[in-house]
Amino acid sequence: MKRSILAAAVVLSAALSGAIPAEAAAIPDFPQPKTFGTTFQSDPRHDFTKHISSRKDGILRGWITYVAPSQVEYKPIKWVKDKYSEGHFVGPAEGDVTAYASPVAKNVVFLSAFGCSATLGGFTVDKLGLGAKRCSRKALLTRAAKFTRPSLITVYRGQIVKVQEIYTP
Repeated sequence: MKRSILAAAVVLSAALSGAIPAEAAAIPDFPQPKTFGTTFQSDPRHDFTKHISSRKDGILRGWITYVAPSQVEYKPIKWVKDKYSEGHFVGPAEGDVTAYASPVAKNVVFLSAFGCSATLGGFTVDKLGLGAKRCSRKALLTRAAKFTRPSLITVYRGQIVKVQEIYTP
């Protein structure tokens, strides 16, 4: 009897204290890659010969290449200097199988560099050229389906939990 009362008290205490579910736990502070890094980020333990799957936990400089109902596909990118401009981002060469697929978390943090409606002249960037305007999950998926935008993509526990666009002129 005492055990069941104690168990009920623990459950009630957890409920009243505002305990949060595991999927809503805070995202760890992963090291951020160079925004304009000139090499592809490696994922040495990932087996690209098997089916497409999620990247390890961390931040990938990449872009979303395909949006499906249950997940998105994304690839790493690198900055390439150009003879006539500052440069541009490129993905893996044609035929390279370096790609990942993960579901987008329901509470994903999407920080846009162009505002939520992506209108011209609506730049919303911080001093590093990274998106600063928080937009909805729907805005992220709509934009990703139409445009390939360079971003810092944070993966945690197999889900995309944050996407921060990189501003490029």
